[in-house]
Amino acid sequence: MKVLGIGNAIVDVICKVDDDFIDQNNLTKSTMKLFFDENKFKSLLTDLKIEKTVSGGSVANSIVGLSQLGNQVGFIGKVSDDEFGSKYEEGLKKENVEYFYSKKNEELPTGTCLILITPDSERTMCTYLGTAGKINENDVSSDAIKKSEIIFLEGYLWDEGEPKKAFDKAINNANKVAMSLSDQFCVDRHKSHFLNLVKNKLDITFANEQEITSLIEAKNFKEVINFSKLLNKLVIITRGQKGAIAINGEEIIESDIQKNLKIVDLTGAGDLFAAGFLHRYIKKLSIKECLEKGTEMSSKIIQQIGARLWD
Repeated sequence: MKVLGIGNAIVDVICKVDDDFIDQNNLTKSTMKLFFDENKFKSLLTDLKIEKTVSGGSVANSIVGLSQLGNQVGFIGKVSDDEFGSKYEEGLKKENVEYFYSKKNEELPTGTCLILITPDSERTMCTYLGTAGKINENDVSSDAIKKSEIIFLEGYLWDEGEPKKAFDKAINNANKVAMSLSDQFCVDRHKSHFLNLVKNKLDITFANEQEITSLIEAKNFKEVINFSKLLNKLVIITRGQKGAIAINGEEIIESDIQKNLKIVDLTGAGDLFAAGFLHRYIKKLSIKECLEKGTEMSSKIIQQIGARLWD
């Protein structure tokens, strides 16, 4: 297997809203808010028109992207044996992703993420993790990990307790470890742990400029570059309109954005960027070519609604 993703198995529910909805519900635009109360989460959905429902989760989106590019890939993520859990499993199988998880009746339902798209194409996410956030080391197959060239983890999944044990087991059995920092919310919540992972455990780190700046509390981007150089590992940073940059020891490689795009929804931009990058990375192409494929994939996804290409 080329890449095995381990992440939150979340059913994405995509809705269009206006800016007032974001303000009225005390949400911060372009970030992800975790809900711990199922009823509060459900009340958000009451008056919304659902555009689309997809088997999602950040790393799952990347893994599907890799599958669509013709790679042999798998995914581990925890669902419950309920309607959404069955839909989730079917959705991945339809995309030729091998699903290394046997669903059971869990105390909590399958996780859901409400993706709110405002007229400026920004996405604000409200997530009820359900059983996805209860992943433990028994849910992670050492055998599947050892047989994969790279495992790809997401910051969204990391938490104290059982998820940390699942992460540790995955990292300790992996041939090569890549991880996305996922969201500034995650970085701020787990800063010391993420810093330890980036410095000592990961071979490849994916981040946007906001996330990595927050992680190391940098005053400017030059400090981010210097920090990344000292790691002597591969750090890939997306910078919005400024394109993307990869730092590999002393080597710095940059890639521009694609111009004149009709942007409709930024959901999945980072996920598909990672898919494009890893697609060429496992084929041992140059870092510049990897960045270009990442940019191409993210450019495609932001011109449609949702985080899946070629639905």
